[in-house]
Amino acid sequence: MISYLIALKRHRKLFMKLRSFFYPFTVVVSVLLIALGSFFWFTSSAEASLPQENTPKNPSTAIFVSKQTPLMVSLLGERENLEELRQLQDSLVAPLDLNYRQDIQSWVGDEMTMAVTSLDLDRNPENATQPGYLLALTTDNPEKAKAALQVLYSSKAIAGQGDLVFEPYQGVTLLYKRPLPELVNDDTKPNQPPKIITSAVVANRFVLFANHPKVLRDAINNVQAADLNLANSPEYQKILPALVENRIGLSFINVPALAAWISAKSILPRDSFPTSQTLGIAFSLDNQGLLAHTAILGAEASEETIVPLLSKPVDALQYIPGESALAIAGSDLNQLWHSLSTEVGNEDILKSLLDRSIARLESGWEIKLPENIFSWVQGEYALSLLPSSDLVNPDWIFVAEKLDSANAEGAIANLDELAEKQGLSAGILPFRDRNLTVWTKLVPSTVEDGKGSLLNLEAKVQGIHTSIGNYEIFTNSIEAMDEALKGMDNSLLNDETFQDARAPLPFNNNGYFYIDWSNSKAFIDRQLPLMRIVELIAQPLFDDLRTLTVSNYGIDNGVQRSKLFFQFFEGEN
Repeated sequence: MISYLIALKRHRKLFMKLRSFFYPFTVVVSVLLIALGSFFWFTSSAEASLPQENTPKNPSTAIFVSKQTPLMVSLLGERENLEELRQLQDSLVAPLDLNYRQDIQSWVGDEMTMAVTSLDLDRNPENATQPGYLLALTTDNPEKAKAALQVLYSSKAIAGQGDLVFEPYQGVTLLYKRPLPELVNDDTKPNQPPKIITSAVVANRFVLFANHPKVLRDAINNVQAADLNLANSPEYQKILPALVENRIGLSFINVPALAAWISAKSILPRDSFPTSQTLGIAFSLDNQGLLAHTAILGAEASEETIVPLLSKPVDALQYIPGESALAIAGSDLNQLWHSLSTEVGNEDILKSLLDRSIARLESGWEIKLPENIFSWVQGEYALSLLPSSDLVNPDWIFVAEKLDSANAEGAIANLDELAEKQGLSAGILPFRDRNLTVWTKLVPSTVEDGKGSLLNLEAKVQGIHTSIGNYEIFTNSIEAMDEALKGMDNSLLNDETFQDARAPLPFNNNGYFYIDWSNSKAFIDRQLPLMRIVELIAQPLFDDLRTLTVSNYGIDNGVQRSKLFFQFFEGEN
């Protein structure tokens, strides 16, 4: 417990940087903001502690949320009254024109849920879209909550913001200000429906806020007709058991609906995302950082169970240097490629991204990666990018186990032939205690001899490969090959940072995707310009991020499970 408390205190300073606002730029941004909220919620005080329940708490407020919601985020647990935390909480309630400190703090309980209830409240194509927002909170002091609501609406009355309305609905009283016509005309954008902040206290346990009375009417209907609410959704109920850890935050994402919201379109047809319909994310704390547990449920009902392939890190990692900026390792690259290309299917955005990435890699060597490389890598594999000032062509290492030796040797010989067909020279270079096959290209260069410029031919290395044991190692430079051959003492397998980064992840898994953030940031920013926006939105997380490690650990009863571990630097920076 002491180690957890130290970890919680360690990240207190991150609050001071938080200025993010909760809007749906991408699913990734949503995940990062949820991570920030969940993490900061519990890391703000040295007196905070990890949840100790044997049974994880499920959001009781999910009964008010429609099962069609694009996005629901719940933050669970007691909160400390800290200035830094209020900044986050104010950001979460800002879409409803609320102030956390003034309107909510004095009475709120241990649960806070924000949901997008619909993509467009009035579904009128003639005016601007206005999503429905629902904020559902628990309270242990309903009288204080009611008093706070009276103060809130009294202040609006004094400000002349409209007539106060008490609307009875299904045994619940909705409270809101009906905006005056002149205020609607002056303050509302053209063709924009007016925002009518509405609240209600339900069963002396829940306090609801919304940006329109219709949202709260729908929320109450969701409780009374159980088949309408998220808590009773088959997808929700199937995903929850896959997120069994003691969680401090939980999110439920309807992928097609969220994509429609982001793109400002009507909801997309279900076959737009055939294999990734529903995403659940739970956050929990580790003494070095934050764990995100993900569960993905496809569109087609399935009871399929696939156990992880690995019970330990692959031995191919012994040839990957410990200072790698990025590393990917696993088993059966051929099957991974087949699964990935099949699962992407008709998902245009993902398919386009995958195709562009493969095309970029193929263009340098004019080869077909699936046919010439992926097809024969049926055993272990590992890929590494090394830290480099060359952000366009950094050094890399690829290690492949030759599980079917005859097939692998034939494929490697075919690569040598392809290199020669492209005008490269394939030669043998003695290096250390072995021979390297080096692909070189003659390029003209000039040298100064004191009397003028002389034309010279220079052999530029295009690729290198060599066999060691039952592995084939490929690199794009002598320096990278030298790093790969230094052995276990220099390897990622023995690197303490990597060992810490994978320690919280499942022992049985399908491999690792590992990022040393400080060494890879510049390269990732160049290759994925949108990452700069993500970093800006979630700046506090990235400022102290040391490593990010992702691991998939199979499919259980049709639910694909993965974990992400955000490891942070120790101490105050």
